[in-house]
Amino acid sequence: MNSVQRSILFSAADRYGSLALFFVATAVLSRLLSPAEFGIYAVVNAVTTVIGASFQEFGGGNYLIQKRELSTDNVRAAFTITLGISLAIALLLFVLAGALSDLFAEANLKRGIEISALNFLLIPFSGTISALLRRDMKFGTLAICNFAAGVAVALVSIGLALVGFSYMAPVWGGLAGSVILALALLAGHRDFDALRPSLVEYREIVGFGLYSSGVSIINVFYNLAPQLFLARILDFASVGLYSRAINLTQVFDRLVTQVLNPVVMPAIVAKRQAGEDLKTVYLKSIELLSAAQWPFLIFVAIMARPIIAIWLGQTWLEIVPLVRLLCIANMALFAACLSYPVLVAVGSVRDALISSFISLPPSLLLILGASFFGVQAVAASALLTLPFQAAVAVYFIGRHLSFGLKDLARALMKSGLVTAATAFGVACCAVLTEAGMLPSLASLVLALCAAAVCWWLGLLLTGHPLLHQLHLAAAGLIRIAPKLRPSRSAL
Repeated sequence: MNSVQRSILFSAADRYGSLALFFVATAVLSRLLSPAEFGIYAVVNAVTTVIGASFQEFGGGNYLIQKRELSTDNVRAAFTITLGISLAIALLLFVLAGALSDLFAEANLKRGIEISALNFLLIPFSGTISALLRRDMKFGTLAICNFAAGVAVALVSIGLALVGFSYMAPVWGGLAGSVILALALLAGHRDFDALRPSLVEYREIVGFGLYSSGVSIINVFYNLAPQLFLARILDFASVGLYSRAINLTQVFDRLVTQVLNPVVMPAIVAKRQAGEDLKTVYLKSIELLSAAQWPFLIFVAIMARPIIAIWLGQTWLEIVPLVRLLCIANMALFAACLSYPVLVAVGSVRDALISSFISLPPSLLLILGASFFGVQAVAASALLTLPFQAAVAVYFIGRHLSFGLKDLARALMKSGLVTAATAFGVACCAVLTEAGMLPSLASLVLALCAAAVCWWLGLLLTGHPLLHQLHLAAAGLIRIAPKLRPSRSAL
């Protein structure tokens, strides 16, 4: 098992542990908080995230990861810039909390924003150390720290919701997680010399950060804009419904994309430095990703009703059509996690910003217009906006890697056949469910089995390269399994 595969394994352990906590916490909180209460929390999170993204990448982790020769002065300067910006963000949020609360006509937002602002005091420490660990492919240490933080978030959020903290329960939970993450990373890293203030190498960091932060700002704002628009134009219950639909739609991102994200940037940069052909790497990567993402999203779209009934409860069945629309739209984002790392690897972070400026403003205008027609119209707008964004990103990457539509279609053809096979198996189970012949739990279990069998048959019949990668991963796990067991002498 090579270093990239080992890193993906540890990243998977990290993300799947966090995902298990997310499922449990979401199931419990969905029964303790109303859509309106969750909507207030979602807006607090959206506001703080958008403002934070406006400055965070100036000294962020991506600079530390992509830097070919990283010196102590580079690390100190990145930490110092991040520290100064984070302190400014925290102060800005405290000052603007009242005005933002008035803007959305919700007095409860003020307190939530003020508490969330405290997270920014910890980001310079956790963000810098996390980037250094990712650069060195030390994902085992990261997994332990992130899991400890996830446990803190879940326990504090659920505990406070049980005693009546309402929308403030997940806000306090998020702060508790940030504290635990920072303390765990500091305890594990212990190289405090790199965290001394210095501005020796600030020019290069700011130069990279201007483009990187621009990409981050516009993308983060776009992702959270529907919730902000709905809160301003409609009501917080609509925000809660849309946010829960997004959470379910993005489960694949938590299962796969977020496992790969910490590894993708350093891995692609390393391949570029080793002289490998990035065109081949990119096309092979989207072939593998689409064969996993598309069948998963089709499964969730078809089985949305029983999934929501079991996971979130009957109160949230109103989001079924939203989930179906968003799942279909998100199939266009099969290569989203590769776009920014590839453009950085080819030395064109500027194109990442340009592509965002081309695709996202028109998308935001469409979402804003759809907000006046209700939450379902906002979800439906994704059927236009997400394919448009994907097309723009692929165009810019294609210019640098020299591939066209035929190359793209050839890379995706087998994945399309695998997806069709999976959809057929799941649809048969859905027909039985809609006819009332199976209860929700039984239909979901049967659909899972049918999807797994049809997906596997699709991989076999098409000779999909994902099958080979799964065999390699299984063989690697078998080889390292004995090393994970404690020796008798240690007991």
